[in-house]
Amino acid sequence: MISHPTGKFDNTAKDYTYIKAVPLAAAMGAEILGVDITGLTDDQFAEIRHALFRHKMVYLRDQKIGHADQEAFSLRFGLFAEDAYTEGVDGHANVQPVIKEADHRAPAIFGSGWHTDSPFLRTPPAISLLYGIEIPPFGGDTIFSNTVLAYETLSDTMKSLLAPLRVHMSMAEVVANTQRTVTPDDTPLGRIAATRDHTRLPDDLQRKVDGAYHPLVRTHPLSGERSLYCDHTYACGIEGMEANEARAILDFLVSHMTQPAFTCRLRWAPGTLALWDNRICIHQAFNDYDGYRRVMYRTTVAGEAPA
Repeated sequence: MISHPTGKFDNTAKDYTYIKAVPLAAAMGAEILGVDITGLTDDQFAEIRHALFRHKMVYLRDQKIGHADQEAFSLRFGLFAEDAYTEGVDGHANVQPVIKEADHRAPAIFGSGWHTDSPFLRTPPAISLLYGIEIPPFGGDTIFSNTVLAYETLSDTMKSLLAPLRVHMSMAEVVANTQRTVTPDDTPLGRIAATRDHTRLPDDLQRKVDGAYHPLVRTHPLSGERSLYCDHTYACGIEGMEANEARAILDFLVSHMTQPAFTCRLRWAPGTLALWDNRICIHQAFNDYDGYRRVMYRTTVAGEAPA
């Protein structure tokens, strides 16, 4: 652990009228109680939305929903985002299957490695929603880290150094690692692995490898919070810097952001619906449930160009 800052933790829940929020950890995360998203009132939704921005990630247990319900709930936050990896299910183009079969063995899975969702796009998704249907008896957790808290604990000198910098976000390393280690199949990473013998990447994949440059410190458009916007998976350089210079800064920031003090860990169960704001947290999935099937469905809400 690099540091364990005091005086910066405030994940206490507000005294809501229509929902109850129960904090998960000191750094971030909360469970939302007392609501069924299939019969959500406007007042309940407004408080869930507030809780999401406050706690960075919120989750609801025992939700019995179908694809249409997940779509409808997602659309209350905004339009659907471009999905960079997967194809939607039949009849629901914006509901993305995230499935690992019991007999599937791979050195990497979709969602492994610390990351914010699809930052290599010019307008990355703001909010991701993931619904669990079939869950292993153990393993398959997701860990999150609060990038606002991580930024707030930096020195003023470091904040000044980072303020003008722009980070290069790219899918290049994911593509290279996947082509080298993953077996081609009908999974998101398997489809990328199938391009290993191509003389040229498909145009859409090349666009994601080319990536985008975004502020290394971004401001949330609604809460006004400032957060670190980089990760282990996609951040590959800093505009105007030599590779070794950028690597030193990015390695420090990722190590700082992901220390245990800034994290919470979600244990999935069937019927759990989790939401997180990619602008103010990063996350990773664990590849620790070989022999068990895991079935999830994801939707993403469109964001804005980071600023």
